[in-house]
Parts: sequence; structure tokens; C-alpha cells
Amino acid sequence: MDINELTNDATDVGILDLEVGKVLRNTYLLLGATITFSALMALVSMALNVPYMGLWMLLPYIGLLFMIERTKNSASGIAWVFALTGFMGMTLGPILSAVLALKGPEPILMALGSTALTFFGASAYVLKTRKNLSSWISFLSVGILVAFISQLVNYFFLQMPALTSAMSCIFAIVSTGFIMWQTSQIIHGGERNYISATVTLFVMLYNLFSVFLTFFGMGDE
Repeated sequence: MDINELTNDATDVGILDLEVGKVLRNTYLLLGATITFSALMALVSMALNVPYMGLWMLLPYIGLLFMIERTKNSASGIAWVFALTGFMGMTLGPILSAVLALKGPEPILMALGSTALTFFGASAYVLKTRKNLSSWISFLSVGILVAFISQLVNYFFLQMPALTSAMSCIFAIVSTGFIMWQTSQIIHGGERNYISATVTLFVMLYNLFSVFLTFFGMGDE
């Protein structure tokens, strides 16, 4: 390899590092903004006594994901991200109200702390080790699909509390895995779209918070 090839390789690495830094920065900025907006929408939902939607939330959720996928390469994609995260915040309002009525604010604070600790721990591990976790996607996709279908079957037919708890644990583990995988995709150049990265991370944080909130808020009910 001659000096020109070495120079070109170094330049390519430098460009990749700049792109990775830009995607990481934009992702975390947008993620922070959407978390704040979602929290505000949750408070609005609580103030307005918005009813619990249950599985009906999946219809607008899927529709909003579809619109984000269509517009993720344009400025309008950011607006759809806020629409999705705001809607998801609204769906948390009735659950937060129920937990507050049953046990006060402590379970909510514990769920927030556990979610933050899990997110920062998982992200920091990948950023520190710089491991390439691209091979995890098949396992994670199957895991979350199995957990989701099992939850549906249990909700409509079995109604077994033990199965609900087991699937919640799987959701928490898989969601943590997706956070690690998405972070790895960014730092290794596999994810260049910060809108897509933000949505993945937000949804996994929502899953984690929901699981922790159920565990701390209604675990012994």
C-alpha cells in the first residue's frame, strides 16, 4: 500500500468519524426534545383525564410510524416524530394517574430512575467498547415479535398474570438490547438517519418505562 492509499484511508476514517459524531449529536438532541415533549403531553393527558386506550393505541401508533418512515429524509419527518412521541406521552397519562392514585409519585420516580440508568448504562457500554452488534438484529426482532404476540394472546384468551410478568421481562431485556444495537449501528456507520435512530431509541425507552412503571406501581396489586 502506497502513501496515497494510506492517506485516502485516513481521510475516509475521518469523514466517517465526522458523520458518526453528527448522527449521535442530532439523535441525542432530538431524543431529549421528544422526551420532554412526551412528558408534557402526559401531563396534559392527566389534566384532561384522557381515557386509557389499551390496544387501540396501536392503530394511530402504526400509522404514525408509517408516516415517519416515508418522511424520514425530509424536514417534515421531525414533525411526525413529535406527533408520534406526543401521542405516546398522551397514552401514558391514564396509567400515570392510576399509579398516582394507588401509590403516589414514588413508583413513577423509581421507574424514571430505572429507565434512565438502563439507557445510560447500555449506551455507555457500547460507546466505550465500540462493539459491533449488528448481528443482534435477528435475535432482537424475533424476541420482540414473540413477546408482542404472546402478550396479545394472553390479553384476549389466557389472561395469566405470570405470563404477563414473563413477557414484560422479555420486553425489558429486548428493549435494552435494541438500545445497544441502535447505538452500535450509529457508531459503526450502519445508521446515518438520526430520525430513524431517535424513533427506535424513544420507543425502547417507552417500553422500558412502561415495564418498570407496571413493576413498581402495580407489581403487588
